[in-house]
Amino acid sequence: MSLKLWLSALWTPRRVLEDMLCRVHVSTTAALDGLSEVYAPGAIGQMTWKAVMPEGDLEARRAAMASGHNARVRALVEALGREKAIELGRKALFPVGVALGREAKARLGAGESRADLERAARVLYRALGIHFRLEDAADGTMLLWVDRCALAGHYTTEACAMLSAADEGVVAGLNPKLRMRFEQRMTDGPAECLAHIGEEGK
Repeated sequence: MSLKLWLSALWTPRRVLEDMLCRVHVSTTAALDGLSEVYAPGAIGQMTWKAVMPEGDLEARRAAMASGHNARVRALVEALGREKAIELGRKALFPVGVALGREAKARLGAGESRADLERAARVLYRALGIHFRLEDAADGTMLLWVDRCALAGHYTTEACAMLSAADEGVVAGLNPKLRMRFEQRMTDGPAECLAHIGEEGK
């Protein structure tokens, strides 16, 4: 484990969190805009980070990002129907998450141990206002429980279903041997989100 990763997991400067949130916003919004251009052209004007992100606290910025995501997802659902829109959205957002995970891994000097995965994910999730815990499952895999999510109060169920694919991609980017899949989400009613993390193919 690198010293940088260890220190970042303990405390992350605000400017670093803002930069991470900006990177998430820009990359995920670009992916949704790409889909909108093909399937819902003209439905949504291009929105830049500065146009939708107010100055101020991270919560306001997260809410603005979620609002932009919701608008794009809504346009895709109206154009394609719910199931097809979510399918295409998830397919477009997963590689975005992989790229974000790889970038974070390199920047933080993370290895492929469980401890490094947890610490690196904790730094990224801190920027998004997400708190989680990891538990060992009986079959040797891991369960990720999210008990607080700043975005859950803003996202529609469709937006969360799409954007969670980026979260799943982040894990693959942090450790290419692992895959994560959400099994329940707060936006569907449960008190916590639950994801299963295991080796690829299992």
